[in-house]
Amino acid sequence: MATIQLRIDNATKKSAKNILDKLGIDMTAAIKIYLKQIVINKGIPFKLLTENGLTIEQEKEILKAAKEAEKGKNVTKAMSADEAVEHLKKL
Repeated sequence: MATIQLRIDNATKKSAKNILDKLGIDMTAAIKIYLKQIVINKGIPFKLLTENGLTIEQEKEILKAAKEAEKGKNVTKAMSADEAVEHLKKL
């Protein structure tokens, strides 16, 4: 058997412990499950999301589009709600 030590901020540990307690799983068991799933999946066993609930790629695209919009690139004229709906239907 091997031992793993890790450092985590108190708020994250407490929040995770509260959730795991409700599930009836202790922290050690949860970490073992996670590590086993990494092996089974040959990688992280879930989609990695930012704090905004987006994938890293989605967030990069939004930031890129925002920078382009600031430069006036790839920007459409202002539209009414009806015009916007019609525009989106054409895409």
